[in-house]
Amino acid sequence: MGYIENAKRIHLIGIGGIGVSGLAKILVHIGKQVSGSDNNYSKIIKKLEKLGIKIYIKQKEQNINKDIDLVIHSQAILPDNPEYKKAIELNIPVLNYPEAVGELMKEKRGIAIAGTHGKTTTSALIVNLLRSLKLSPTFLIGGEIVKVGNSGVGNGDFMVVEACEYKRSFLNYFSEIAVITNIEKDHLDYYKDIQNIKKAFYQFTENIKKDGILIFCSEDKNLKEIAKKIEIKKLSYGFTSGELRGLNFEIKKSRTEFDCYYKGTKLGKIKMKLWGKHNVLNALATIGVGLYLGFCFKDIKEAIGNFKGVHRRCEILGVKNGITVIDDYGHHPTEIKLTIECIKSVFPQQRLIVVFQPHQYSRTRFLLKDFARSFTLADKIVVPDIYFVRDSLIEKKLVNAEILVEKIRENGKEAIYLPTFSEIVEYLYEIKKQGDVILTVGAGPVDTVAREFLKRLKK
Repeated sequence: MGYIENAKRIHLIGIGGIGVSGLAKILVHIGKQVSGSDNNYSKIIKKLEKLGIKIYIKQKEQNINKDIDLVIHSQAILPDNPEYKKAIELNIPVLNYPEAVGELMKEKRGIAIAGTHGKTTTSALIVNLLRSLKLSPTFLIGGEIVKVGNSGVGNGDFMVVEACEYKRSFLNYFSEIAVITNIEKDHLDYYKDIQNIKKAFYQFTENIKKDGILIFCSEDKNLKEIAKKIEIKKLSYGFTSGELRGLNFEIKKSRTEFDCYYKGTKLGKIKMKLWGKHNVLNALATIGVGLYLGFCFKDIKEAIGNFKGVHRRCEILGVKNGITVIDDYGHHPTEIKLTIECIKSVFPQQRLIVVFQPHQYSRTRFLLKDFARSFTLADKIVVPDIYFVRDSLIEKKLVNAEILVEKIRENGKEAIYLPTFSEIVEYLYEIKKQGDVILTVGAGPVDTVAREFLKRLKK
């Protein structure tokens, strides 16, 4: 494991993030003395403190001393960070989060899940499958699996990692099994264009071990183009093409059902507690992993059927006075569109009010027209201020939530800008009707609106 293997004391900058916190747990489990820092106290940090990890709130150069053997930092940390600068000054080896995860993966049978959308749910389904078969995987994913968490340390051979393409992070992962769900324009603050993004995904496939496999969605034209160039073993999935197919899918109040076919032969019917066409594709990717590893379809089917879901992925937070409150992490136009389509298929007659918090000024600006067209099936859209993360102050001046609201209105939808969460909760309470479905959506803390609104309903 190189740097990690030789280090006794490891310090993590940005330890409160979903990925880095998971890595911290793994490092503690393998016997490392772990400390970390973050600028905000959170539930995640509280859990890490219970593991005996020393946490510093606020990042200062005093937190770094020569007794530390290795510093690992999140992708959000820049070279001007005081702890990063101090580590360089003291000649302490420094790794970013994906580099560190890549080191750990080299010791395991790696399963890396990449794609613009669906990678968290697909990763979670694969983790659930391996755990159901008592294979005790180690895993690091970008969302909290219900009653399991976002990370785990197993004593089995497998390591499951959600592989993010931002800053080409996923090029640090050398896997036996790679899953790619789809490829679209995103992270345009980093990538020049879709060609640049496709090139990065192609490089990701070059890291698959020679005796490994690429499992990919054949519905995606960008992905099909890349898959044609790859000479290793491949397994494709989709609705109208691919070796694995999901046919006759049906969305019901509590689940989605579909028939699974492999090379024209029906394997059986899958019933899962997830909604939506997109989740049929996520399940097919998981089935592909299971079949490659030699699991019987009956066991795969049972594992998918028992999967309880991921927090903030079309999660029903509560139903009160006939009003259903749902929260989702979607922060890309395609994700939002699919989530709304899915909810309308389950609640076709109900009024759907969507509270969308845009994530990043640059993403909002680059994909403005696509965002504006994402809400076709919503009855009313409420937009707070854009969640400020990773952007420059110059970027912040180029777009705002009011511009997005105006674009949504130009598409014929009723939209309103309310800058703060408290104003939105008040507004929702004023306009509520029995039978309404309220959806909060975004990668920022917009779920706060849903939870506060539910509290207000219960009073």
